[in-house]
Amino acid sequence: MTTARSSLSILALALATGAQADEIRVLNWQGYGTDTSFASEAFQEATGHSVIHEYFNSEQEMLTKLRTNPGAYDVVMINAVFMPQAVREGLVTAIDTAEVPNYTGIPEGFAADPKLMIDGEVYGVPWTWGLTSFAINTSAIPEAPTSIQALWDPAHAGRVSIRDDALEAMQLAALATGQDINEIADLGAAEAKLAELLPQLRTFWSSENDWNQFMAAGELDIATYWSGSAARSAALGLPVEFVVPEEGAIGWLDSLAVPASSSHQEAALAFIDWMIDPAFYVQWDAEGAPASANADAAAALPEDAFNRRVLGDPEVAARVRFQGELSDETRETYLRIWQGLKAAQ
Repeated sequence: MTTARSSLSILALALATGAQADEIRVLNWQGYGTDTSFASEAFQEATGHSVIHEYFNSEQEMLTKLRTNPGAYDVVMINAVFMPQAVREGLVTAIDTAEVPNYTGIPEGFAADPKLMIDGEVYGVPWTWGLTSFAINTSAIPEAPTSIQALWDPAHAGRVSIRDDALEAMQLAALATGQDINEIADLGAAEAKLAELLPQLRTFWSSENDWNQFMAAGELDIATYWSGSAARSAALGLPVEFVVPEEGAIGWLDSLAVPASSSHQEAALAFIDWMIDPAFYVQWDAEGAPASANADAAAALPEDAFNRRVLGDPEVAARVRFQGELSDETRETYLRIWQGLKAAQ
């Protein structure tokens, strides 16, 4: 397989012989892979293209920035569930995957995701994926529970935490009540389940740093968390273990896309190729990264790496429930339910 490193070496040679280097602008979460020094600085050294970052704090802010700043961005990170909306609004352009050599490592399950491949055109290159589930403090719970119902176990009352997020809470309740996370048929059952959970909580957490501080202080037995964050927390020496229960876990898929208004699309595709390259991913994973959507990158990890040992387990993968696109009306309904539950406490 042609790798990004070899293709970029060719590009670097072209630049050395007079081809023009571009300044590409990347829109992403802060601290999420693309702005690590061994991503952007190494890419600039190899290609001559400089990389400037701008950040967003929510997917809605990301979409707003694309709408209101045409021509300002060349690469954008888009969670798959928001891609259909971005395509409908003409915010991103179709990608010629032949210009992304490492795309050949993307498994069919990700490559053919109907949220990223629309009407036969690829709009998002699958980049990373992960799970929202829960983790335990192994000092308090020596043996990992097998069921999500552990969050409701009275033995952990006052030592439980979840993130203050309406969608996450409702999808958690859907798993706990045996429902589809993308089509919660019995909202009443999900609401009642959350009403039972809230008295269990020690606190809400809002960031990875919050979560780590609560666990380091020994204030929590069990808390919802993200798989990549759990890997980083364990690497810091915290006594935590990520659990994918028998009911399943919420799966998410992030992609890299090119805004339709970009004037540096060739350089943008080169950067996307760099970001899905196994050589980059192995380095990023050592610092704590989500799972790679590139099977070649995942296979290049050490056998004891979390993203290979846990998320590479076929039995675990079979329990993943990936998020689908939700309407604004559904999101508003979830928010109304969640705010009502919190106000009643």
